Amino acid sequence: MDAAQQEATARARELQRNWYGEPLGALFRKLIDDLGLNQARLAGVLGLSAPMLSQLMSGQRAKIGNPAVVQRVQLLQELAGQVADGSVSAAEATERMEEIKKSQGGSVLSNTTQTTNGSGAPTVKRVVREIQSLLRSVAAAGDIIEAAESLAPTHPELAEFLRVYGAGRTSDAVAHYQAHQS
Repeated sequence: MDAAQQEATARARELQRNWYGEPLGALFRKLIDDLGLNQARLAGVLGLSAPMLSQLMSGQRAKIGNPAVVQRVQLLQELAGQVADGSVSAAEATERMEEIKKSQGGSVLSNTTQTTNGSGAPTVKRVVREIQSLLRSVAAAGDIIEAAESLAPTHPELAEFLRVYGAGRTSDAVAHYQAHQS
């Protein structure tokens, strides 16, 4: 690899760190390890071609262009956390990965019955996932937890919000959201 390619790869990885919290190579390797996948299977679940996954991992490409794929990455990260803490078994994880593979993500064209409660309003879970997605696009979970810890002494409610939405499970964030509605 020549100097220009090395510089482009370094720039792509830095952009990935800003957009996704870490370079995609590291993020995807964690998913592969935590969920017991290979690259081809991960690409299939995400809805990417194997070459595209490889280009994202190596830094030849910086950005995931499809918002549905980004959402699937976030769902897989959440699932990997649940497998790691023992709340989801390997068999359940395999089943959930099939559901994630079929999910339409946050596309405007997704089926409205999945994203609304019938009255046209977004479901609580959808709103919570949007908040989680936004926070996680700004910073990695570890950075969010660190920020929450520094805020806790003076702003405990804000610290709790950051912990629950920025690094917690969707189910906990849904419960928090519902508890704080007027």
